[in-house]
Amino acid sequence: MNWPIETGCFQTPIGVFKPMSQLTLYKNEDDASNGIYPYFIDIQNPLFRDLNSRLVIPLSPHEALDNTDAKRLCPVISLNEGSFVLLTHQMTSVSKSLLKTKVTSLESFRDKILAAIDMLVSGI
Repeated sequence: MNWPIETGCFQTPIGVFKPMSQLTLYKNEDDASNGIYPYFIDIQNPLFRDLNSRLVIPLSPHEALDNTDAKRLCPVISLNEGSFVLLTHQMTSVSKSLLKTKVTSLESFRDKILAAIDMLVSGI
């Protein structure tokens, strides 16, 4: 029997399964890139939880970038950890195994994140 969609959990033959949440901020565990991109936002819909990769947008410290004039494409997000620029144009996929350390949900930034994706894809 499936649990209601609102819970985000599903009853399976081996127990309760909670899929990876969309718009979750993860710490970048890769030593080669975490200095430039310390965090990833998982933007992939949980419907595709069985895939071995996730679609992510990297975040970079705001002070690390010279030009952030493209505010709609690359909005600045202020977190407890500091201010970060959403590098929408560098959207990529990463192995699910790299997304280990959840930091927080960025659901409150949903409109800003989707507007940046729309700007990249449709130009509006």
